[in-house]
Amino acid sequence: MPRSWLANRPAILPAAAVLLATAIFVLDTLTDLEIAAAALYVVVILLSVRFCQRRGVLLVGGVCVGLTVLSYLVTPSGVAHSGAINALISVVAISATTYLVLRIEQAQAATDEARAQLAHVSRVTTLGELTASIAHEVNQPLTAVVTNGNAGLRWLAASPPNHDEAGRALERIVKEANRASDIVGRIRNLARRAPAATVRFDLADTILATVALVQSQAQRHAIVLRTEIEADLPAIRGDHVQVQQVILNLLVNAIEALAHAQAPAREARIGARCMESVVEVTIADSGKGFGAAGDRVFDAFYSTKPDGLGMGLAIARSIVESHGGTIWAGADPLGGALVGFSLPLPSGAAASPDDIDARST
Repeated sequence: MPRSWLANRPAILPAAAVLLATAIFVLDTLTDLEIAAAALYVVVILLSVRFCQRRGVLLVGGVCVGLTVLSYLVTPSGVAHSGAINALISVVAISATTYLVLRIEQAQAATDEARAQLAHVSRVTTLGELTASIAHEVNQPLTAVVTNGNAGLRWLAASPPNHDEAGRALERIVKEANRASDIVGRIRNLARRAPAATVRFDLADTILATVALVQSQAQRHAIVLRTEIEADLPAIRGDHVQVQQVILNLLVNAIEALAHAQAPAREARIGARCMESVVEVTIADSGKGFGAAGDRVFDAFYSTKPDGLGMGLAIARSIVESHGGTIWAGADPLGGALVGFSLPLPSGAAASPDDIDARST
């Protein structure tokens, strides 16, 4: 869900908390209200969660307790007995709120860590399923390196040596070696276990890199992969490794659905376009579709595949929603299945309505 305007202005939150605490202190000290007005400090504690770490929240809670006690001591009027009871009630409310907030934050952190570990396991499992394709893809540039190396040796051994051809062979060797390095780099990025890194990144490049990763697997099953990416697609903000995992899971699912399909044309299409304040990515295939499963495919442990664990799409939904986006599944108008997700654009990134020209492969 989009963040509120307050969340986008973090400097306002501390100031609001200070002003609110001051107003509560004045209310509690200078009025004759026979209520536990200091209990309103719980609102200050709840605000502090948005801009403070654990120690900061504890400090805010302690300050609120101190203000409550100070207000009781300096209140010029009122019944002392009632004031003591109200102060005690307020201190208990502040302490309980601080404790519960910290426990909730701790539980949320544990949940995020467990989700990150599960997503990592899913990535590694998916890469394990792609081992043969990855080996084939890496083997191609290595074979080209050996071939060009032998050709270069022959050109140098000729009489007279052909230095121009040998030089061109060396250039091809460098090009193929860089290609192999890029392939290994993409695999390492997907397999690494690292904290989520929220940065701006090029979604189009991420899509194309993921397509390259599964290209060999698609070719083995005579599946055509088509990309339809809107030109000048705006950069988005998030963890590009997690987003790439979502795209990889959806592409692998499409390829597996087509691998044993009896469709006359085995084709998977991945598209990306900008729509107002979001970027939408869709993966469609010409397989048999989801049938009556609908959005149940995103439920944990539910799978339409006989040997599926039912975790890939559940993790994909978790990642997309953690980025403030939505994900859906349905029937492709051209036949087969369609899965799509949308991610919000960073503030200040405007859509370009005239950029309709797409890059296709």
